[in-house]
Amino acid sequence: MPEISLTPQTVQRFSARFPGRVAVLHSGLSLREQFDTWHRVRQGRCDVVVGARSAIFAPVPDLGLVVIDEEHEWTYKEQDRTPRYHARRVAEELCRLAGAVLVLGSATPDVASYHKARTGRYHLLELPHRLRPDGASGVVPAPLPEVEVVDMRRELKEGHRGLFSRRLLQEMASALDAGEQVVLFLNRRGSASFLQCQSCGHVPACPGCEVAYTYHGDHGRLLCHHCNRGRRVPESCPACGEAALRPLGAGTQRVEEEVRRLFPGARTLRWDRDAARDRSAHERIMSLFASHQADVLVGTQMLAKGLDLPKVTLVGIILADIGLHVPDFRAGERTFQLLEQVAGRAGRGPRGGRVVLQTYSPQHPVVQAVAAHDYQALYREEAALRSRLRYPPFGKLVRLTYAHGNAQRAEEEAISQASRLRQAVRREGLDLEVLGPAPAYPHRLRGRYRWHITIKGPEPHALLFRRPLPEGWTVDVDPVGQP
Repeated sequence: MPEISLTPQTVQRFSARFPGRVAVLHSGLSLREQFDTWHRVRQGRCDVVVGARSAIFAPVPDLGLVVIDEEHEWTYKEQDRTPRYHARRVAEELCRLAGAVLVLGSATPDVASYHKARTGRYHLLELPHRLRPDGASGVVPAPLPEVEVVDMRRELKEGHRGLFSRRLLQEMASALDAGEQVVLFLNRRGSASFLQCQSCGHVPACPGCEVAYTYHGDHGRLLCHHCNRGRRVPESCPACGEAALRPLGAGTQRVEEEVRRLFPGARTLRWDRDAARDRSAHERIMSLFASHQADVLVGTQMLAKGLDLPKVTLVGIILADIGLHVPDFRAGERTFQLLEQVAGRAGRGPRGGRVVLQTYSPQHPVVQAVAAHDYQALYREEAALRSRLRYPPFGKLVRLTYAHGNAQRAEEEAISQASRLRQAVRREGLDLEVLGPAPAYPHRLRGRYRWHITIKGPEPHALLFRRPLPEGWTVDVDPVGQP
């Protein structure tokens, strides 16, 4: 599973089918719980193991099947610690060694995985229609929800400056009046994106990462979402001294506040990292919403990860543009996957569903693909671009990262290393391209300045086999984050 928060639903289903034979493994368990479960699995007392990324290493005897659900999710990649493995790649090798079957499941496959299926490296099994349980016949087709795109530029021109478009407000009122449930999605936590001084323009930023603080109004605090450093909101601007700091942008907390203000009779929950800091909080929020003890669920990308909520008939995507313009060649693919998965929370029950998608870029190919539920269009666009630029799956990447507390030292080392790598490529006649160095994002993290070098080509790791890197460098093969 891509997220610890999804395991309770899955465990319930498998435990009902295999009582007493299901083990749960993930990092949210205590060390004692992990140790005991690991031994139960090793001794063959459990036939089914359910868990997040690290569960791929469970010592299952006589392994016959590995299923990676929502295989497109980037959370299957370990990005912060060595070894920086991808659970999907580990599963491929594990199944090869054990002679087991690997099943990758997703309604929005990773472009590289789908390319392997299109070119015969994987078997492609397609489910042309969404299905839902039906008491009489087992399962019946469940049509995908209709997506209505709302141009927020037009809303502004016509004098409507609210967070919710007029169309979304109408649909929310209709759903709530009918006793149905609503999901509202915005992939940004907090009350606002940041604070800015209306007098001098200053934006308070984290001193360790040099990234703007996110404003959290419920606690009156500014929080860095990269290193978790925080501080209280200053009464006046630190730069000019004027009492003119104002919140700009919006996050899930602001959405929740607006729902409570506009629909005071609606029972509203928020599901993000701030509202659910541990496993029990995740389970409590999902239990309340699943049992219809809440009418509106506001959340971030957690909402996109395979939840089955049959009572939800309306999904509102507050701002589809978030993620489209980040410096990552996978930005289009990721945004499509996120929005399409969120849209898929609507209409999973007998009442059907609908989606209101708010955007400032209604003609963007990704927005158009989501509106039509057209993964093939997304794949064609991405494949053409990546083939031309030799990005995966038409090439491979290795990312080198250097971090140092001194800004000048960090830049000089990155420039020097990139130069040495380019000389080696020319000297050995390798079909490789060395990109960078470029500042990482965020450039400064926890007091250290970071630089990236990306090696691109058929076998980029070959350049490093006989060339040990100096201390301070980290290597990430097949990186999935921002370049």
